Amino acid sequence: MDIFRIEGPVRLSGTVSVNGSKNAALPIMAAAILAPGKSVLRGAPRLSDISVFGQLLVDIGCKVTTAANGDITIDSTSIGKPVGEYDIVRKMRAGICILGPLLARCGKAQVSMPGGCAIGYRPVDIHIRGLRELGVQIDLENGYIVADATKGLRGREIFLGGPFGSTVLGTANVMMAATLAKGTTVIESAACEPEVTDLANCLNKMGAKITGIGSPRLIIEGVKQLKPFEYDVIPDRIEAGTFMAAAAITKGCLHIQNCRLGDLMAVVDKLRNIGVTVEAENSGCIVACSGHVRPTDITTQPYPGFPTDLQAQFMALLALAEGNSIIIEKIFPDRFMHVAELARMAADLRKEGAAVIVSGVKKLVAAPVMASDLRASAALVIAALAAEGTTIINRVYHIDRGYEKIEERLNPVGAKITREGDGSV
Repeated sequence: MDIFRIEGPVRLSGTVSVNGSKNAALPIMAAAILAPGKSVLRGAPRLSDISVFGQLLVDIGCKVTTAANGDITIDSTSIGKPVGEYDIVRKMRAGICILGPLLARCGKAQVSMPGGCAIGYRPVDIHIRGLRELGVQIDLENGYIVADATKGLRGREIFLGGPFGSTVLGTANVMMAATLAKGTTVIESAACEPEVTDLANCLNKMGAKITGIGSPRLIIEGVKQLKPFEYDVIPDRIEAGTFMAAAAITKGCLHIQNCRLGDLMAVVDKLRNIGVTVEAENSGCIVACSGHVRPTDITTQPYPGFPTDLQAQFMALLALAEGNSIIIEKIFPDRFMHVAELARMAADLRKEGAAVIVSGVKKLVAAPVMASDLRASAALVIAALAAEGTTIINRVYHIDRGYEKIEERLNPVGAKITREGDGSV
């Protein structure tokens, strides 16, 4: 099992480029199921989650190949087994995304309940409710969603709001299924995240008729068939935000390329509010911090609010602010497993229900810590860059799910990260 050995404190300075979005690529890979033939996704990151999803597609009958430049070709000519097996789906929550496309393509599907990071319970009831509105018969059997749409999918007006707002993957699932339904589907309270917009744009390129893209009201006019796609995935806004936090906590200056600031305005606003400079530059931005950051309050919200996937990284950053900050988690209220590990590094944190009070300290101190999930891993790396001494981060396979060779990308700009181990999980 690999570990990271990180020497700190360091100052990051130089240029780093953002990879394609994992969270956009995975639903688009699922969309390839909708159209028999060869689809090509360009710019997808080389991550374990992408690899696992490719295995899932192969298991249902697709042929998946990855070129030397990273382009992924998915041949979905034959879908021999519309079943998402537990052994694969349990590894990632995005595995649920094959449900809608399989129902539209095959008329039936069995998909295991999803897994992924330990960030709290993530129900799929909204997915199920939305698909039932389209005419799908769904039962839960032995941990599987058993779905039947052999009588055909029909367009409906569907409300997809939930107790914590809209659902990204639920919107993706229902939207993909609705592209081949009879009639018109209206999704109210649709997720507005850039990753959902990217999926909708890809589906339209395949021949779908989706309007209202980027808004909470999507209108999908069903078509009889779709065609395979060639598509470039958008940059990963969460990776970009992570690099921004890394530049700020190390009092550094990073030129972040392939970064769409328009997707990160809530994050940029918080950075500027605490004293970090963020300036647009060509196809990216320059992020710089020359002094101590100021405290602030953060509440995670559905897009365009502050993203839950950057909550942990900003907690690490605010641990060194001059004053008290409050972070409220409204998407995944239990997403605080990183609190105990950051506290081992001398962060002053107090959890109160779905909130954490962050009292800034003068310095963080290196310690052995354990990564519990993908974004918590990134937070520990960020904290280690600023901490005094050598930090050992265990279970870094979590970070490999969402950041491609992060050590090889941060070391050239001043980090001192060494990967050690045998590569096993």
